[in-house]
Amino acid sequence: MKSPRAVRSPGGLSVRLDVRSLVVVAGLLLAALAASVVLIGTGDFAIPAGDVLKTLAGGGSASQEFIINELRLPRVLVALLVGASLGVGGALFQAISRNPLGSPDVLGLGQGATTGALVMIVLFSGSAAQVTAGALVGGLVTGLGIYALAWKRGVHGYRLVLVGIGVSAIVTGVNGYLMTRADIVDAARALVWMTGSLEGRDWSQVWPLLVLCAVLVPLVLGNGRALKMMEMGDDVSYALGVRVERVRMALLVAAVLLTSAATAAAGPVGFVALTAPQLARRLTRSPGPNLLPSLCMGAALLVVSDWASQRLFGADQMPVGVVTNVVGGVYLLWLLVSERRAGRI
Repeated sequence: MKSPRAVRSPGGLSVRLDVRSLVVVAGLLLAALAASVVLIGTGDFAIPAGDVLKTLAGGGSASQEFIINELRLPRVLVALLVGASLGVGGALFQAISRNPLGSPDVLGLGQGATTGALVMIVLFSGSAAQVTAGALVGGLVTGLGIYALAWKRGVHGYRLVLVGIGVSAIVTGVNGYLMTRADIVDAARALVWMTGSLEGRDWSQVWPLLVLCAVLVPLVLGNGRALKMMEMGDDVSYALGVRVERVRMALLVAAVLLTSAATAAAGPVGFVALTAPQLARRLTRSPGPNLLPSLCMGAALLVVSDWASQRLFGADQMPVGVVTNVVGGVYLLWLLVSERRAGRI
């Protein structure tokens, strides 16, 4: 299989297609959709995959339509959107920092969003909508704070990572303090949220995340070429006509928004943003940010993880964040060992 391949239209427009990347994207999309159908049919009232598809097309029974459209489909859509948002956000951070560890998990964005949510839970006993808004604001403030502290005639990748690690330690301490201030009911509620869970998600979480993805993902993909050139260094990018700081700032804001919105919808689901871009890159074997493969990989990872959290532990369902943390922790150790053997750390 050769890649990339140039395709020329009759009007003279030339487009370079990476055939392997297209195959990977198609395969990941099929895997994510297949896992979604299986997950929708999973539960105390099992529904065969054929009936799931028929119900989604409008031909199911009344009971199947209620179970699928009202109870299970929103949860699966949130999983797909959260995974896709984290995959794209992680790819952006890793490309901008030029560091495989430059993910929202390491930089502290998830912890910052957690701080915003804990403030609403512990100090104000906020509603679900208020907790979501608090998480979104917390993630945005943390992201902008990291960017401001890392700025010195531009943002260097390693400086961004180091500042992010420091900010992550600070907000983690703040989160611990807020937990000590909470009463037992609020602490239990906060702990469930901090684990990262898709339990009880409904259409009110689907629509805001869907609108945000519909606006930001095309914007991010449209800047993919500039981001790819920026990986060669700022001087080369400037010479090629890329407005480096403007593009970097816009993409960082988009990454922070996507990550914060995903955290607000499902809690701080760990390691998806770290592992999805790296796994996508290994599948495509293509340089560059691999934004679309990372999006599809993130969606597939979270749906499969949610299925595992419901089915692999008997009657005790686990929060999806527990599964992603275990798998992601193993992957992070492997990544560190690999980077050390390659002499990059």
